[in-house]
Amino acid sequence: MHQTDVPAAVPATPDANATDLLLERVAKTPDAPLFGRQLGEQWIDVSARDYLEQVRGLAKGFIAAGIEPGDKIGLMAKTRYEWTLIDFAVWFAGAILVPVYETSAPSQVHWNLTDAGAVAMIVEGPDQFARFDEVHADLPDVRSVWQIERGDLGKLVASGAAVSDEELERRRSLANEDDIATIIYTSGTTGVPKGCVLTHRNFVELSRNTVAAVPEVFKPGASTVLFIPLAHIFARFIAVVSVCGGVKVGHQPDTTKLVPTLGSFKPTFLLAVPRVFEKVYNSAEQKAEAGGKGKIFRKAADVAVAHSKALEEGKVPLALKLQFAAFDKLVYSKLRTTLGGRVEYAVSGSAPLGDRLGHFYHSLGIKILEGYGLTETTAPVSVGRPSDFRIGSVGPALPGVSVRIADDGEIETKGVNLFREYWKNPEATAEAFHGEWFRTGDIGELDDKGHLRITGRKKELIVTAGGKNVSPAALEDPIRANPIVGQVVVVGDRKPFVAALITLDSEMLPVWLKNNGVEEPLSIEQAAKHPQVLAEVQRAIDEANTRVSRAESIRKFTILSTEFTEASGHLTPKLSIKRNVILQDFAPAIEEMYAGSPATTPSTSSLAH
Repeated sequence: MHQTDVPAAVPATPDANATDLLLERVAKTPDAPLFGRQLGEQWIDVSARDYLEQVRGLAKGFIAAGIEPGDKIGLMAKTRYEWTLIDFAVWFAGAILVPVYETSAPSQVHWNLTDAGAVAMIVEGPDQFARFDEVHADLPDVRSVWQIERGDLGKLVASGAAVSDEELERRRSLANEDDIATIIYTSGTTGVPKGCVLTHRNFVELSRNTVAAVPEVFKPGASTVLFIPLAHIFARFIAVVSVCGGVKVGHQPDTTKLVPTLGSFKPTFLLAVPRVFEKVYNSAEQKAEAGGKGKIFRKAADVAVAHSKALEEGKVPLALKLQFAAFDKLVYSKLRTTLGGRVEYAVSGSAPLGDRLGHFYHSLGIKILEGYGLTETTAPVSVGRPSDFRIGSVGPALPGVSVRIADDGEIETKGVNLFREYWKNPEATAEAFHGEWFRTGDIGELDDKGHLRITGRKKELIVTAGGKNVSPAALEDPIRANPIVGQVVVVGDRKPFVAALITLDSEMLPVWLKNNGVEEPLSIEQAAKHPQVLAEVQRAIDEANTRVSRAESIRKFTILSTEFTEASGHLTPKLSIKRNVILQDFAPAIEEMYAGSPATTPSTSSLAH
């Protein structure tokens, strides 16, 4: 059993809670901008001092509205400034926030609020309110409902004017590190969602130690734009640690407006899932193709990858250096501008990035620091370090965190980031732990220097009829990087060979078709039968197959005439596939691929409904 233990870099403060992170930030840099709020084309800075005053005002409003210490308050809103404002105000009032994804169905809203025992609910606007209202009658404990877009937060602030500073300070100081900070519900891909109880210790100690671990990211003048859901712990933790580290944060929930937002805000680091980095690359490639410069772009990409690998080895040959300099002006500089022109680092999580993309962005001057974590670990267990940058690794454990690899390859962890329990679910809590170690369900390995590499998901391992163990991610991730592929699900458990369900990317598909001489518009169903599309998907699969043994290679695939989306119930809010749901919903398409004699060579099965 291989184990690594990284001692905490910051002394623990058992009497503290998450509100202290904001107070400490204001004491250090009261006039420095902590947030940027977009008004039209301009960004208006909110200083640490001004933000604290807004938090205090809203917290007083909650107290005046009858919120008591320990009360649970639901929040259902897109990623926006008010989200983090509410988060800290709830803490200042001594209460506990229960996030609800803004895309949640009424039944999901009902479960989260009922299970947590929420007494109040905050929704963004009419859409979220309508879904909450469907189940409101079945939530007798929810006595207060506020809408952000109706100006209810301002009304709360006004109603709290009579609450004294002394009462607010009393409420703020009630919680210590052992107390509950939030209850976050898992996506429920394998059953009823479980409420992860995260404590103030998780946020306080992990934030302080993360800032200490990657000071290059949290340097003075650092800034970022949040666009992934704040209801997910990945973005939520970044929002909190940014307050701790003094990072200026902007928000943009509409990803179609992300490029102009990056251009005007000019962040120094980004937080994203690999799919975002793939989309940026694929969009740039297809745009170059449309302008007749596709070959130039691909050559530039090859040079960028080679340049990064040479840097990794410590020596860049002169010819490569000259090629790189030429493409830097022609190609790379334009991509840097697309991302705002100031991005030095990006933090990537939820899935492997892939070596090629890691090297490509590295040559753009952007180090993508891959991280690993779960809701149960308040997000990060480990993250890559700028000072010891390794593409393909999710880095060493953060200070205050221990990681070990069990005999069966499962990653187990403990530390300042580890959740307390599953809310009102002692059976699930007991099952999740091996003594004091949390069983992550992921498979990985540690190198001699304590760097962690994720190799698969324990519950997702496929065992073929021939007894071969196959990790779906090893095949899915490279296939998904293809411009026209939306999602891919590798199947084959107890089957004679490995196969795959494929969906097409409706956004990239029309551009790709036009660039490849197909002028007439095609529906997804028509495209799924088109010979050029079938050939391109086969090419992506052939390339992925080169990374595995013959027994692990994909022999057949089916292109579905639909897309996997969050709304369809096939993706989580962070765009991860709900494998069990997909296997159940598309069982006929899967069985069709295995009908008849076993496949001996890679082939296609063109369409399934």
